[in-house]
Amino acid sequence: MKSIREIYKTGKGPSSSHTMGPERAAKLFMGRYPQADAFRVTLYGSLNKTGMGHGTDRVLRDTLGRDRTEIIFSEDSWPGMHPNTMDFTALAGGTELGSARIESVGGGDIRLPGRTEAESEEVYIEHSFAEIADFCKWRYIHTLSDYVELNEGPEIWDFLMEVWQTMKLAIDEGLQAEGTLPGGLNVQRKAKYLYEQKLTVDEPALREFQQIAAFAYAVAEQNADNGTVVTAPTCGACGVVPAVLRYAQITKGFTDEQIIRGLATAGIIGSLTRTNASISGAECGCQAEIGTACSMAAAALAELYGQNLDQVEYAAEVAMEHHLGLTCDPICGLVQIPCIERNAVAAMRAMNACNLSYFLTGSRNISYDMVCRAMKETGVNLDHRFRETSEGGLAKLYNRRRK
Repeated sequence: MKSIREIYKTGKGPSSSHTMGPERAAKLFMGRYPQADAFRVTLYGSLNKTGMGHGTDRVLRDTLGRDRTEIIFSEDSWPGMHPNTMDFTALAGGTELGSARIESVGGGDIRLPGRTEAESEEVYIEHSFAEIADFCKWRYIHTLSDYVELNEGPEIWDFLMEVWQTMKLAIDEGLQAEGTLPGGLNVQRKAKYLYEQKLTVDEPALREFQQIAAFAYAVAEQNADNGTVVTAPTCGACGVVPAVLRYAQITKGFTDEQIIRGLATAGIIGSLTRTNASISGAECGCQAEIGTACSMAAAALAELYGQNLDQVEYAAEVAMEHHLGLTCDPICGLVQIPCIERNAVAAMRAMNACNLSYFLTGSRNISYDMVCRAMKETGVNLDHRFRETSEGGLAKLYNRRRK
């Protein structure tokens, strides 16, 4: 299993698979052909359907050169095609220098079919939660954060501290920003309004929801406005983990050093899902993005609250189980409706999953490994219209009403 550094990537929104991944692919390809004076990029699948709304064409032109890059949106497909596939071609004087097919597989990661250039090395021998739990019990390791340090080394804490500081900055900037998000849907920023609105009743549960939702909205709106965020595990789901951990820090007094231990645990859950299922909305629907983010946040909370490994697993499992089947149908291909709101809802669900694990872990029948496999099976069997193509669900109904 890869390093948890692969789960937490800092970059510009609005989409890890549609902007961060293609940008990374373009830089890799451009480095191969420094003598090229022109590039042609063909986008397939979800990149073809929603690439314009997500800004794929913009980021490719910005990376490769606006005046020398041709973008082609293609309806072509073939058996086994990854839904985020790109064909790059380098030209010089009209003559083709070379080409490459690259897939954007989610979370900002890329893959060259049949090659390993874009792959990083394995850090963890274990590839399932069951294997991790067995190893930890054998070595008397009581927390996933200690397991992370054993495999990644103490330098992982400096990395996670940078991640946490970036997450907090996204919350702070999002809470201060006002106005309309780009893209033409006229979606107004709501984080500041949510956070500053005065409650007319003294209701602790409502105040908790208000703060968590405001934090989630703040980060998700920053993402939608092409701001700097951290994938957790993707851009579209980047508000869940920061919102939950920031609320826990404010209300429970956790230090930054304690919070990043929660991030380490969350990273393991994200890595397991990435390895055994998917974190790509184009591949498995929004359950792969928001569902994974909710599991990560629930597990992080369980770690912070001192729960044992079984309880941490149960929190992650409950969070994922109740996102199974969640479709990815962004209106107009923008990471705004229903994406921003989903971050807030998933953050609250993570809190509930963690609370449930405190009481009922001993009675559970489903493992995280099992629910992870179920998520993948569900995702690959979802109709393509509900996997980030904006051809079904809310996206279809909204377009019909607008017409």
